[in-house]
Formats: sequence, C-alpha cells, structure tokens
Amino acid sequence: MSADEAVAESSIDAPRRRGHRRVRAGLRKPSNWLQLVRFGVVGASGYVVNLLVYTLLEHGLSATYPVAATGAFVVALSNNFVWNRLWTFRASGGHAGFQAARFCVVSLVAFGFNLIVLYALVEGFGMDAVLGMGTVPAQAIAIAAATPLNFIGNKLWSFQT
Repeated sequence: MSADEAVAESSIDAPRRRGHRRVRAGLRKPSNWLQLVRFGVVGASGYVVNLLVYTLLEHGLSATYPVAATGAFVVALSNNFVWNRLWTFRASGGHAGFQAARFCVVSLVAFGFNLIVLYALVEGFGMDAVLGMGTVPAQAIAIAAATPLNFIGNKLWSFQT
C-alpha cells in the first residue's frame, strides 16, 4: 500500500473510530442509563395514552386504523414532549419552541416507521389472518419498534443532552 493510499484509508476510518469511541464513552456514563430509564417511563405513559386513544378512535368512533394511529400519535406527542423535556432530558433551559419543533421532526420520522411496521403487520405479511393478530396488538408492536429511533433522535438532536 502506498503512503497516499494509507493516508486516504486512515482518513476514511477516522470518523468511524471517533463514533465507536463516542458510543463506548456514552455507554459508560450512568446518567445516560438513567435517562434511558426515564425515557422508558415517559414512553410507557405515552404508549398507554397512544393505545387508549387508538382503541377509542378505531372501536369507539369507527375510524380506520391509519386514522386512529394518526390521532393517537398527535395526542401522545404532547404528553411525551412535556415529560421528556422536563423530566427525562431536563432541557428546560433551551427554547421550548425550538425543542418542540425538533421533537416533532424526530417523532414524525419515528411515526413514519411506526406506520410502515403497522401496515406490514396488518396488511403486508397477512399476520392478522395467520396469527389472529388484530390491529391493536399490531400497533403495540409498531410503537415498540419505533422507540429506539425516538430516544436516539431526541437525545442527540431535540434536546442535545
């Protein structure tokens, strides 16, 4: 390998090595684990809110499952923003409007992923017919699948902690 090739290779690997070091350092901080637990508690409350609103909209008001998922998302979003801002990330020093805008972007990305998983479980894989899975359990799985996107996006971008 020539000297130029070695320099080019090392400059390509440098960001990867920095990323690995950052992840390892982050995993060693107890405060990050406490934040993850808090995020889980807030997420659990949002999860319950989401499923209750989803069930009410779909079964009580006969909304289609995508409409019910959207309504549930909007209601749970408000709950989760307030609790994550004040308790999980303790980011009350930042501008709430700016944080809310970023929180919404992260939540919309995660919600898009949620809808893809929900659709795949209900329609794409035919699990409803094969496993007897209704749309409410499928929504529960979809929410759980989108949770890691929410945590990472909110920690590193929305609230920058």
